Amino acid sequence: MPPVDGPTRLYGELGDPIDQVRMPGFLNAAWARAGIDAVLVPMRVAAADLASAVAGLKRLGNLDGLILTIPHKQAMLGLVDRVLPMGRRIGAINAVRREADGSWTGEMFDGLGFVAGLHGLGHDPAGRRVLQVGAGGAGAAIAHALADAGVAGLDLYDIAREKAERLAAAVAAAVPGVAARWVAEPAPEGCQLVLNATPLGMGAADALPVAVDRLAPGAVCADVVTKPIVTPFLQAAARRGHAVMPGHVMAAPQAALFARFFGRAID
Repeated sequence: MPPVDGPTRLYGELGDPIDQVRMPGFLNAAWARAGIDAVLVPMRVAAADLASAVAGLKRLGNLDGLILTIPHKQAMLGLVDRVLPMGRRIGAINAVRREADGSWTGEMFDGLGFVAGLHGLGHDPAGRRVLQVGAGGAGAAIAHALADAGVAGLDLYDIAREKAERLAAAVAAAVPGVAARWVAEPAPEGCQLVLNATPLGMGAADALPVAVDRLAPGAVCADVVTKPIVTPFLQAAARRGHAVMPGHVMAAPQAALFARFFGRAID
């Protein structure tokens, strides 16, 4: 990696916790290969401190953008000047950039990155019935992207029932051809794609998001958690012969999307 010095353009990834993030490694390596003098730095910011932290960061003249992870994707909406279409549709953003006039623009890329990761492993979600556990910021982005990709049905479960109900209604309204619905339990029977869009798996004592002994034969299992690389859910599914997609798989395509959004494309 080239040295970070005066002309280097700065970007920050904000989250709490922050130890699990892998985007700085992906994006910094890609920028270095492309000869782009920019660096992405992980920054731990508590939810209660987000507004004050962002206000301070915006005053840095060599900071050109931010990436948002847990728990900031929805709260960041109120801290930017404009939101692009996918972010407005989802109600959450995971990247913001400084414009030439000093204003800030936000957009959401989690869903596009997830679907690109699936395709990269040879799994086309089109026509599949999906069970998704988790309806937060990342979950909302993924649900909408899966609907756009042509899934046949989308079962949504969240411990906060109202979140899953709202997301199901929003997806059904945006893509009427997709049978999106709230479900009372994360029942994977009959689903060809099962994904965890919650933080379950980041902690060693976490429960599995789905009972793997109820998975349909041939179901593909995916996770958004990036640390550990292979979560207990994916380990259990793989032991039963299921194809799996770890969370880090969506990082490479999402890095390309971030870089293009920031005006420092790597592809």
